[in-house]
Parts: sequence; C-alpha cells; structure tokens
Amino acid sequence: MEVFGACSNRVSLDAQGITDTGNQYWNLGTAQLYEEAIRRGEGKIAEGGALVVATGDRTGRSANDKFTVRDEGTENTVDWGKVNRPMTPANFDRIHKAFLAHMKGNDVFVQDLWGGSDPDHRVAVRTMGELAWHSLFCRTMLVRPEAEETQEMTPQFTIINLPSFQADPATMGCNSEVIIAVNFTKGLILIGGTQYAGENKKSVFSILNYLLPEKGIMPMHCSANIGPDGDVAIFFGLSGTGKTTLSADSSRTLIGDDEHGWSDDSVFNFEGGCYAKLINLSEEAEPEIHATTKRYGTVLENVVMDEETRKLDLFDNSLAENTRGAYPINFIPNTSENNRGGKPTNIIMLTADAFGVLPPISRLTAEQAMYHFLSGYTAKVAGTEIGVKEPQATFSTCFGAPFMPRHPSVYGDLLRQKIAETGVNCWLVNTGWTGGEYGTGNRMPIKATRALLHAALDGSLNSAPMRIDPNFGFEVPTEVAGVDSLILNPRDTWADKDAYDAKAKYLVDLFINNFEDFVAYVDDQVNAAAPTAA
Repeated sequence: MEVFGACSNRVSLDAQGITDTGNQYWNLGTAQLYEEAIRRGEGKIAEGGALVVATGDRTGRSANDKFTVRDEGTENTVDWGKVNRPMTPANFDRIHKAFLAHMKGNDVFVQDLWGGSDPDHRVAVRTMGELAWHSLFCRTMLVRPEAEETQEMTPQFTIINLPSFQADPATMGCNSEVIIAVNFTKGLILIGGTQYAGENKKSVFSILNYLLPEKGIMPMHCSANIGPDGDVAIFFGLSGTGKTTLSADSSRTLIGDDEHGWSDDSVFNFEGGCYAKLINLSEEAEPEIHATTKRYGTVLENVVMDEETRKLDLFDNSLAENTRGAYPINFIPNTSENNRGGKPTNIIMLTADAFGVLPPISRLTAEQAMYHFLSGYTAKVAGTEIGVKEPQATFSTCFGAPFMPRHPSVYGDLLRQKIAETGVNCWLVNTGWTGGEYGTGNRMPIKATRALLHAALDGSLNSAPMRIDPNFGFEVPTEVAGVDSLILNPRDTWADKDAYDAKAKYLVDLFINNFEDFVAYVDDQVNAAAPTAA
C-alpha cells in the first residue's frame, strides 16, 4: 500500500477500522483527481475542459433505499415514516462490516472537508470511496479547509461510498442492492450500489438538518444571494423550480445555490460548489451557468458528448433527464468571498405549478408563508419520471422532505420565529405554466419571472396595487412595470374560464388534503391560511 497526498494526522483509516486497503489517496487536488479519473477510465474530458462521467442505471437519488438507524439517540428526535425509514443497529453493523471487507485490497480516495461555511456552525466531514471523480465531486461541493486545518481535522461524520458494493436485502434489512444507511449516533453514513454523486452532498445536508435545529439555526433547501445594498434573498424550491437559475443573477452576489443555514446574524452556505440541472440549458437564458459547462474543474454527470469533437449536447436526454453539472461556486461571477450574507430581507418560495393555476408572484403573510413552507408544493410533468404521463402534484414539506430527519413542525416553527424576528418579506413565485396547464399552456417566461423578482427585491413591488386571490387568499399585484398585466391573473390567460375554475378547485383540494397531517401541529392562524375554493 502507498499513501499519496496530505494525510490527516488526527484520525487514520486504521483508527476507523479500515485496514489492508490498496493505495490511499488523501486530499488530492483537482488536477490530480482528473489524472486519476482519466487513468482509471472513469470519465472523459469535454471541449473546454470539463470532466464528463456517466452514473449508469442510477441517474438520481435512490430515495426508497435510504434508511436511518433507530436507536436510543434517534428514537424521539427523528420523524419516522415513509421518508425516514428505520433500520436496526444490528443491520447497520452488518452492512458496515460488509463495507469494510469490500474495501480490503482496493484503492480508496479520502477528502477531509467542512460541511458549512460558518466556522461556528460547520461540521468536519470525511468522505471516502473507490472513485476518483466522486472524490473530486465531494471536494467541489463541500467547503475546502485551509492546508493547516486539514492536518488538525477530526471527522465528526464519515461518508463511505462504494458504488461496486451490492447490498443483500435478505440479510441486511434493505430494499435492493442499493443502500444509503445513516447512523447519527456513530457519525457514519454508508452509500453503496449507486454512482450518482448527489447522494454524497445530500447526506451532508441531512447531517446539518439534524444537528442545527438544536442550536436554533434554520437549515434550508434554498439558494441565496445579496443585492447591491447588502439585502439578502433566499429562494426555497424543489428540483426544477429555478433555485440555481434565479439566484445566479449578474446584478446580485451569489451566496449559494442549494443549501443554507439561517443563524441569528447571517445566512451561510453549507457548500463550496453548485450542482446545476443542465438538461435543455440555454446559453441565452442562463449564460453564467452555461459557461461552467466549458470549464476545467466542472464535473458533468450523464451529459451527452460527441466522442470526436468533444462538444456537449445539453438538449440530449438519452442518458438521463436529470443531467447535472458540479462546479466550484466561484465559477459564477460575483460570488460571496466567504459564502455568507446578513439576515434575509426577502424570502422567495418557488413552485413550478404545471396546472397553470398559481399567479407568477404573490405576497404572503407570515402565516401563509408557514403554510406554503410546510406544504412544499410543486408539480412533476410527463417525462421527468418513469410512469408520469400527466401533471402530478408533489408536496415535499419544507421544500426538502427527503433530507429532513426531524418533524416538519420543527423547521416550520423555526421559520416562523425567524420571520417574526426579522420582519422579512415573503413571496410565492410560480415558475410553472400559464395560459393553461401543461400540454395546453406555456412555461412562464423567464424574463417575466426575473422582472417580477427584481421588483420584489428592490422594494418597488411593495407599493404596487394588489388584489386578493379568491382561491389562495394571498395578495397578487395587478400592475408591474415591464410585465404584461394579463399574465398577473392566471384566470385571464385561460381561454376556457370554467376549465380554469375547475382546475383551481382541484389544486385547492390537493393542498387541503395534504395539510391534514400538519393541522394538529400549527395554530389556528396558520390553519386559517389554507386556500378555499372560490
């Protein structure tokens, strides 16, 4: 065995029970990891220098294969159910033992990194695995320590990722050959059977979502940026709603595109990189993100490339609909030097309403904000998942249910407390459909969305004339400079008004039925913020 790179002096792999490995590659830099990935046949270099890799059958998260160890420490702190599936300590130990045996004789890539940009609230995370490009992904997406910090870091959590490992459902208490097993008590996460690198970053997100609420810090599945006057905006939203696109605004300073914490005095990024969805990415509409696909240091997952010219085809979904690019945050012009900003002035909740019912922007009261935060609504459309033939409503509480170990009310109460303390403005923005539902109407024009966002963020929307939406009860502007007034009232954009009314009632009923799980956990004011069919 040979050891390459800067090995930590504090906790060796032997101390973690990992012995008799092949070569160990510690904290290698971007160039070294490129070399190892190419040498091992893990990827190819595209025009401009990005590393192109394929993840095989698993091109997204394996939500049904994720389990959390249920023990004395987590029994009463984790919200057990279909999202947080329990695993016995014995089954976890059985999988861990199999992981250690699987690693014997095999090379391992190790990175010691920070989860979180705030020195007061970050977590030391060690990632290790068998793929060089996974190590590059982790180094890109988490926060890199200074050289002197690396030597002194003691990992609080360790993530072991072995794509070639095959779990045994018959003996390990899992669902398939893929396993994501989380043990908060031992500070250990095991990922096996999948090459999809996003499992690494979301595991760190789950760690922080579990730890930070006890410190009064609000963990958020959101992007964030800073205006010219220092005003901070956060953008909640599920995948495909526009978090990355709308936060990458050349007129504002980017804090981060996906995961943040809200402490008493700041909003801080959990990560040091961005993970953008690339399918159908337009250079004209999203120039900052498009430019990253042509840069050395970017990792492109499942993006189709011409083998001879090495040119990318971002519109080809033959490998996956969920094509992704991971790149250092400073690849986006005008980013925050320390990945932090002050307290937020505006909260934007993004939804892609495929039913064409919601207005392009609405102003929310604190109670309405908590209602929609707990609801976490967006809609899937045909083609995004196997079996989806028509629009399907998706309610993912806190805009990130798969990554929230605690009960949703914990995060909802924290948000309401933060809103009350800061007096932040809250907005609901529909980046979905207008003029009809998916298949009939059109996608909301991004230029109109950006214009409405700018009006909200610069404060001019606060003085705009408003109407009360008859279905959802929130305020909706009737006039905004530079925006066609017709688009502001979704009913007006439908040729068949009766069809709009029927679809609006359908969506309202979905919201009400979904919120039944939360009625007992919120007060009368939040329950009163529920929509009512006109």
